[in-house]
Amino acid sequence: MTRVKRGNVARKRRNKILRLARGFRAGSGSLFRTANQRVMKALCNAYRDRRRRKRDFRRLWIARINAAARQNQTTYSRLIGGMKKADIRLNRKMLAQLAIADPAAFSTVVTTALP
Repeated sequence: MTRVKRGNVARKRRNKILRLARGFRAGSGSLFRTANQRVMKALCNAYRDRRRRKRDFRRLWIARINAAARQNQTTYSRLIGGMKKADIRLNRKMLAQLAIADPAAFSTVVTTALP
């Protein structure tokens, strides 16, 4: 059987991994085996967290809306239910931004939603 020399291909593959591992600490950024493990883990985390980010932001917006609603003597669920009945179409992101940037306008939304 003939000897297989993979010089070019192997070096390109290793360099691709090490390029992805740039900025990692210690051997994780410079040694191929550990860099390969760290890169695979990092790519898995990135894939998972792109989906998780959407959930995390929604949770944050809901927490902010709830806090602002409680300052206006109501709860989050009553506010959202009242907004649906009053046909006020503001998404949670904009509602949370309104609660932080303009509390007076948020209070107006609350009084409109809850008669």
